[in-house]
Amino acid sequence: MRHKCRTKHIKERNTSNLMNLLKTVGIFFIANLLFSCTEDPIETPFEDDLNKQLAIAITSASKIGRMHYFILESEYNLKYLPNQDPGNPITPEKVELGKMLFFDTGLAQDAKLESGYETYSCATCHIPSAGFLPGRKQGIADGAYGYGTLGSKRLIQDGYAETDLDAQGVRPLTTLNVAYMTNTLWSGLFGATGVNTGTEEVWNGPLSEVNHLGFVGLESQNIEGVELHRLALNEHVLENYGYRELFDKAFPDLPESERYSKKAVSFALGAYLRTLLTTRAPFQLWLKGDWEAMTDGQKKGALIFFGKGRCSVCHNGPSFSSMNFHALGTKDLYEAGGLNTGADDPRNLGRGMFTGKEEDNFRFKVPQLYNLRDYVSYFHGSSKESLEEVVEFKVKAQSENSRVPNDRLSSSFEPLNLTQTEKNELIDFLRNGLYDPDVERYAPQSLPSGNCFPNNDKLSRKEIGCE
Repeated sequence: MRHKCRTKHIKERNTSNLMNLLKTVGIFFIANLLFSCTEDPIETPFEDDLNKQLAIAITSASKIGRMHYFILESEYNLKYLPNQDPGNPITPEKVELGKMLFFDTGLAQDAKLESGYETYSCATCHIPSAGFLPGRKQGIADGAYGYGTLGSKRLIQDGYAETDLDAQGVRPLTTLNVAYMTNTLWSGLFGATGVNTGTEEVWNGPLSEVNHLGFVGLESQNIEGVELHRLALNEHVLENYGYRELFDKAFPDLPESERYSKKAVSFALGAYLRTLLTTRAPFQLWLKGDWEAMTDGQKKGALIFFGKGRCSVCHNGPSFSSMNFHALGTKDLYEAGGLNTGADDPRNLGRGMFTGKEEDNFRFKVPQLYNLRDYVSYFHGSSKESLEEVVEFKVKAQSENSRVPNDRLSSSFEPLNLTQTEKNELIDFLRNGLYDPDVERYAPQSLPSGNCFPNNDKLSRKEIGCE
């Protein structure tokens, strides 16, 4: 088969996967469906109407007119992971180092008080089994202790005032599928490229100044995040925990003045985070040719997602995210009991916090939709606690935030006429069809420090089972 419109690297990337697919399902003309360059009417290998209808709906929603647009890149194809920073090509050594840094509580060297020393990590607020989220409505790193069930318990440590807590004013975004984001945070604040091209005049805030370094979103955010979250790479970490050797292997070409710096930490984290891909979800398996990977109910829910439910109008990227910003009128985190935040928290403004434009106020980035089943809350303010509540809110399409009148809502946010059966099918697709059951594969078995993770305080160690 020859497909002249496909680039050399796409051919290399897909050859082995495609051959395995053809051998597995025995459908030797599926490649025409997935990779054809023609504009002819869609021909599918499906014998039943449900699969055929879904293939047509997905193809119609694809930005390139082909189903393979929604296939996530393999976490093993490092060369082809999307949105890599040109200055930070991904290597296995960087990924392995980034994994250790992400989970290691040994990096918590700059805690506000001694009681917080080496007790938290990046993973404190991004727990794999909680959807790489906190496991509660708000993530708290330094200043809290306890783990509970999947991060559900965080109690304020003695001596810490509320303003001392490393607690952010919006619910964290998951780190799953962040490879498909050019700019990070709900506001899209981090990153010198992508949607922030041409916004240089506002790169003067305490967080956005890092964009002047010219890096993309993940690298920019991680550089700022090391200091913001009170992490540090010092001689104790390098020597006593053996990280110097890991940095030497990951960054042999960096001069020593940069090799053990926030920049190198950021680059390693960026490499690791781009591998967190939900490639084993039933929908992904279905796209690759396993037509029985999803139940009929999930397939019907997918049809609603791509059709009557209009979900793919906004959630239109490969991970069902996008770099667009919409006002939905959901409530803010302080209304859900969030600490160290309030009605005047600038993060409540979403994109407007970054651009300073009034028309951008209350507009938030479109998040990805995989592994929602593990979430304990949804939206920037943790205002919903179940997928049923989320769908009901989307169906109603009415603001719940007193500062966001209905005439300020996104033009794409419109009431839907879905039956209860249709809502149930849509939820089934979101909850189960888009669920990768094995994201624990991205967590290490142990750490160079030997510390308990993702938390290392006395209560957490007991609750996690490290003691």
